[in-house]
Amino acid sequence: MDETGFPEEGASGAPGLTSGGAETSAASDGAYRVLARKYRPKTFEDLVGQEPMVQTLENAFDTGRIAQAWMLTGVRGVGKTTTARILARGLNYEVPGEADKPTVKLTREGTHCKAIMEGRHVDVIEMDAASHTGINDIREIIDAARYRPATARYKVYIIDEVHMLSNAAFNGLLKTLEEPPEHVKFIFATTEIRKVPITVLSRCQRFDLRRIEQAKLIGLLRRISDAEGIRISDEALMLIARAGEGSARDSLSLLDQAMAHGTGAIEAEDLRQMLGLADRARVIDLFGHLMAGRIEDALGELQAQYEVGADPAIILTDLADFTHLVTRMKVAPKSADESSVTEAERARGREFAEQLSVRLLSRAWQILLKGVQEVQAASKPLAAADMVLVRLAYAADLPDPGELMAQIRNGQNPLGGPSQGGGGGAAPSGGGGQAMAVGMGHPGGGSGNGPTMQVSARPQLSAIQGGLPSAQPAAQTVSQPAPQPEAPAAPAYNLNNLHDCVALASEKRDIPMKVAIQRQMRLVKFEPGKIEIQPTDDAPADIAGEFGRKLTEWTGQRWFVVVSRNQGRPTIHEEQEANQQQLLSDARSHPTVAALLAAFPGAKVVDVTVQVTEEAEAAMADPMVSDPLLSEALGDDEDE
Repeated sequence: MDETGFPEEGASGAPGLTSGGAETSAASDGAYRVLARKYRPKTFEDLVGQEPMVQTLENAFDTGRIAQAWMLTGVRGVGKTTTARILARGLNYEVPGEADKPTVKLTREGTHCKAIMEGRHVDVIEMDAASHTGINDIREIIDAARYRPATARYKVYIIDEVHMLSNAAFNGLLKTLEEPPEHVKFIFATTEIRKVPITVLSRCQRFDLRRIEQAKLIGLLRRISDAEGIRISDEALMLIARAGEGSARDSLSLLDQAMAHGTGAIEAEDLRQMLGLADRARVIDLFGHLMAGRIEDALGELQAQYEVGADPAIILTDLADFTHLVTRMKVAPKSADESSVTEAERARGREFAEQLSVRLLSRAWQILLKGVQEVQAASKPLAAADMVLVRLAYAADLPDPGELMAQIRNGQNPLGGPSQGGGGGAAPSGGGGQAMAVGMGHPGGGSGNGPTMQVSARPQLSAIQGGLPSAQPAAQTVSQPAPQPEAPAAPAYNLNNLHDCVALASEKRDIPMKVAIQRQMRLVKFEPGKIEIQPTDDAPADIAGEFGRKLTEWTGQRWFVVVSRNQGRPTIHEEQEANQQQLLSDARSHPTVAALLAAFPGAKVVDVTVQVTEEAEAAMADPMVSDPLLSEALGDDEDE
């Protein structure tokens, strides 16, 4: 054995590899065997990436603690059926005069090894549960299990895709599985372990076969390609290993296809054309365009990759993979040293990790994850991918809610003041310009009156020079368009409390908003341009945003209405109710009213009317009077 776990001599003549024994007869008649079958492992040492399972079985066999049933689970192509055959070979391993007990050290071919690996041994019965799902099939196994093996040590039943058995079949197997004859062993294999009843799982030793690491998979592909006499680049092997997603069978099938496609020499470009993959370096360029807000360059790069055969969904998937890689490099810098990472990904990924925030990367990941699904379901994938990139480029400049709240608490206007006029928000630049954060102006639209405006470029990528196709200055001067005719000035409103807002809603004939202000808002703080409220339990979720939009529309000035965690004052309606109850209570306690109530049993006070004197009217007109409740009460009473 060499250090990789492959035998030293093989049928191919290359050191370190053997052709699988299951198709020896196929080779003799000249039929072509696919690589996944030709190089099928025959020993536990040949298994790639399953060391924990092999160690457990070795210890169990050495100590005689051999289970009655095993459950092998894992994704496609990691060796479940192959492991079951090797395990059956180890249970019945016998070399006359040398080995007469179960072992995992299958150093040479034993008496039963060839027949077991070829799937034709009389005492090793393989059954596909996908085509034998019923209770009758299990009844045959139960009846045959009573008889001892014909030639081998154990009678082994290998049931593949066991999750496909019916409920009746599972129930019929339980008793035999719990107390099988001493000469019977069961080996189950499945990709859907959750579909196997827990009553069956509890009677088996379970082994989860892991996905094969990319480094080990690349090494396996390199050894097989060398044994086949095929020249293939390291980058091409990395692409195959990535596409295989940890499955040895999938990777070998792709290598088989690449050998036919490349006719003797395989380069990375051949793999990209065959699989419809995008150039990894161009994917990184596209990522740079998006993070810098260069939407025109990003759309052009997507179109160029599409024209050379790249699938839009795969391009977005590669973008998501690179976003994940950059995020890992930011939070775990050592991940850049993994062998599966190319030099270009390592160098440029580190630059992006230093400049981009985790919030921005998380937002990009979420948009791409949803965008891949949209592109896969769209009738026009390229158009759907364009819209995903536009969304991603625009979202790259948006502040997160925490930053907005911090600016509002500090008294800043996160959407810009009147001097930064313009109806739009932050937007990516076209062409090669940097993304710019342009503040929003008055809701009435129109351009600002100043001749120029200094706009700072987004800081995340301003320091990257070599990582992006073209570095831009940290700030730009943007000329304002020619002044447009000003719209008629909106009437000025002096809002000092919620009562003024109620009056304004009445003036605008917006009865639902008037009722919402009176009954669903508890005032916490009122400042010019900013109101903090605590909504009641029955208030709509967007009441603050809707209130702010209405005030902005009515007054022509920007108003921010935010939800506060602090306890607010009672609502206007609650204050009015409390004030009315106080008036009724005071009236009942008045000596004259009390005498009347006593003289007329059953009488009660239903309302109180306050007569407004000339002095009260003068006080209401006095600007120094600031009690809104008194003003409203006096005003209502005057109407009555």
